[in-house]
Amino acid sequence: MKRPNPSSTRNGRRLTRRALLIGTAQFALMGGLALRMRSLQLKQAEEYRLLAEENRINIRLLPPARGLIYDREGRVVADNEQNYRIVMIREDAGDVEQVLQKLGELITLDPDRLEKAREEMARRSPFVPVTVAERVSWDEIARVTVNAPALPGIVPEVGLSRKYPYGSDLAHVIGYVGPVSDYDLNRIDDQDPLLQIPRFQIGKTGVENKLERALRGSAGTQQIEVNALGRVMRELDRREGNPGSDIQLTIDTRLQSYIEARLEGESASAIVIDVENGDLLACASAPSFDPNLFVRGISVPDWQGLNEDPYRPLAAKAVQGTYPPGSTFKMITALAAYEEGLLDPEETVFCGGFVEVSGNRFHCWKPGGHGNVNLHESLKQSCDTYYYEICQKVGIEKISEMARRFGLGIQHEVPLSAVAAGLAPDRDWKLRVRGTQWRVGDTVNASIGQGDVLASPLQLAVMTARLATGRSVTPRLIHSIDGVETPSGRGTSLGINENALRRIRAALDDVSNHNRGTAFGSRITDQENRLAGKTGTSQVRRITQAERDAGITSNEDLPWERRDHALFVSYAPAEAPRFAVSVVVEHGGSGSGAAAPIARDVMLQALYDGTPPLSTYPQNVRARISEQQRRIDAMIASKFAASDRA
Repeated sequence: MKRPNPSSTRNGRRLTRRALLIGTAQFALMGGLALRMRSLQLKQAEEYRLLAEENRINIRLLPPARGLIYDREGRVVADNEQNYRIVMIREDAGDVEQVLQKLGELITLDPDRLEKAREEMARRSPFVPVTVAERVSWDEIARVTVNAPALPGIVPEVGLSRKYPYGSDLAHVIGYVGPVSDYDLNRIDDQDPLLQIPRFQIGKTGVENKLERALRGSAGTQQIEVNALGRVMRELDRREGNPGSDIQLTIDTRLQSYIEARLEGESASAIVIDVENGDLLACASAPSFDPNLFVRGISVPDWQGLNEDPYRPLAAKAVQGTYPPGSTFKMITALAAYEEGLLDPEETVFCGGFVEVSGNRFHCWKPGGHGNVNLHESLKQSCDTYYYEICQKVGIEKISEMARRFGLGIQHEVPLSAVAAGLAPDRDWKLRVRGTQWRVGDTVNASIGQGDVLASPLQLAVMTARLATGRSVTPRLIHSIDGVETPSGRGTSLGINENALRRIRAALDDVSNHNRGTAFGSRITDQENRLAGKTGTSQVRRITQAERDAGITSNEDLPWERRDHALFVSYAPAEAPRFAVSVVVEHGGSGSGAAAPIARDVMLQALYDGTPPLSTYPQNVRARISEQQRRIDAMIASKFAASDRA
């Protein structure tokens, strides 16, 4: 019998052990894989399903419809219109330039817009749509659609765009919208994802800017399926967002349009305020600009024209502009002295044309002086010397305090851009800002609204409304938001001595209605609607003694930018005030000659809610006024007809 080979036995045992080890390892590996698969399929299935879904489904934001803006009569003054546009998807187009050439044979393409589109296509992924033409007509859309097979990558779209039907008339109030810029993103603390949408538009100025969040609304969402490259395959779900809030202004568009037409050719501003509730019926600055230019993308020549115009059409002068109020400030000085018991209304001051204070000569506007004048005559004839004398008794602190009580030197809360605070200076202000002590001469200058005193047309209108009512009337521009009315600006009693107010009002009545009043030429002849007001002229240059000795150069003979500003503040009817009006004509020369006639015309439009009868004007101006009314009425009718057609 043959014996087994010991070497073969040992080798067999080794193979058996190796097989066992390998089998055990394989079994362990397969078991581990099975357990992991069980965990993935059962325990972590939901987590990985969501991850896979995120790779397959994208969520895009849908811009909401911007809220509309209405005037007090319900006219739409900021609207949304359908904006037909043409977009290109570069990867579908193939030869981009060839497709653009074919497109240019069908519709008119703006070279600047086209160049921007090329730059955008170079920056973005090939499947991202890029706008190549905006605001195309329906006929152009139809031509593009009919020729779609020959225009690969070209897609007609429709969206909403802002439109201002009354153009320049409300530009400084409503403002305008424009695409979100990097400057906007860095400037505003707003995490709304809508701001990241390419070419999404937000308010840049005016009400559009100040009430941006309310007008913007909230975004909707679109759930779309995309492939691995990110290309849209189909829409899975859509949820529309909430449109922006509708805003109703207190502005009367027809009155605003009248004022803009009446101010034509001037660098000026005018405010009309309802003294009962503080409603701003008009807030006009001239010249103005067409806000639609900014929505569509303003051209370089248009932008340069607006920026280089010396009349500054982009400035909202009615709220941004600040001017020395001149003689329209005299009522404040008088009331400050009266409240302190330092003014006897019947006591007279002699005006010889100037006074000497601390070695300096302060002149009255009338070189020969007014003679003996009391409070009433000083306002009626606008004597400066009277206020030079009484201001030294009362001091600047009380004068500035009274100015602030009447709305000067404070920033009123109206949702407009860069609302000015003006300045009612005092000792602390000069020491803090100028680093010098206040002097008596500073008080003398301030007493007639010169020196450091500054006021905006809005503040002057508020001051006048408070003089007319004795209440702390505050301006209100927003009537309601989504139908919910905002608080009234009626205000409460200022606590001013009623006898003092009566005397001031009687003098302001005579300013316009007495033949020696400075605004007699701009009176309203309808006795039930008499105008009460105050003229003002503020110097923009210092008149030297040498010039006085040689003869002061008249405003008409000076370059425009060196002429005095013209101001007029008023309310009517004098016995039962309804409206207050302030007018400032930059470099207009004199308040009585330039500003008062405008204020009278504006006041009559407000009182009669339209064109007043010629009988309300003095006989000697009726022929001129008749021609003026025909011209302005035609302008307004044309503008409103164009708005209705739009």
